[in-house]
This record gives sequence, structure tokens and C-alpha cells, in this order.
Amino acid sequence: MNKDIKRKRILVVDDESDLTLFYRMSLEYHGFEVETFNDPRKALSNFKTDYYNLIILDIKMPNMDGFELYTEIRKRDKKAKVCFLTASELYYKEFRMKEYSALDKSLFIRKPIGNEDMLKEIYRLIKT
Repeated sequence: MNKDIKRKRILVVDDESDLTLFYRMSLEYHGFEVETFNDPRKALSNFKTDYYNLIILDIKMPNMDGFELYTEIRKRDKKAKVCFLTASELYYKEFRMKEYSALDKSLFIRKPIGNEDMLKEIYRLIKT
């Protein structure tokens, strides 16, 4: 386990329960503390301000997409470090061209992503 990431807290919100289970198991195995939610509204109602070292949001979710959840999280925690998961190039481009065009492209992680690549991305994002 990398001692730099010991006790780092990550929130993962993705409507696919098999993916959140995979992320939780993999990240906890590598020493992270992980909270997962499959419902973005439930994630928001349980959100802890100034708590997470990284928040990972799926973009395309029912009821509230990742960008909407990001906006609500930012209202509660301006310093929260957030990245986005996406499997849909079209959905990614559509929202990046609109109100979220200022978001850094390095904050987007493409699905599917393997365990090692996901860990590299998380290490990179937490250290920045």
C-alpha cells in the first residue's frame, strides 16, 4: 500500500451497482476509504463537506446527471476535487461544449477502465 494514500477518502457515484462494487473493492484493497452511491440524490443528501480527497462522478445517470450533481456539490464544498467517468463520447462532448466547457479535460476518465489505469488516474488526481 502506498503510504501517501493511506486514509484518503473517495466518494464514487455511479448508477451501475456492479461498477461501484468494483471500485469500492479495488480502492479499499489499495488503502483508500471509499463511499459509494448508485443514486446521485442519495449521494448528495449524504454528502460530507470538506471530507473527501476525491469525488468520482459518472456523467450519465438517471434523475440527476454527474454535471448536475457536481453543481450541487460545488454549492456545498467549493474546494472539492471532482473528476468524471464517462462511457459516452457524445454525452461527454455535448456537456463539455455547454456550461461545463471550463472543466479541465484531465478530469475526465473514460469507461471502461482497468484497475491499474484507474489507480494511476486516482493517484494523479489526488496529488494535484
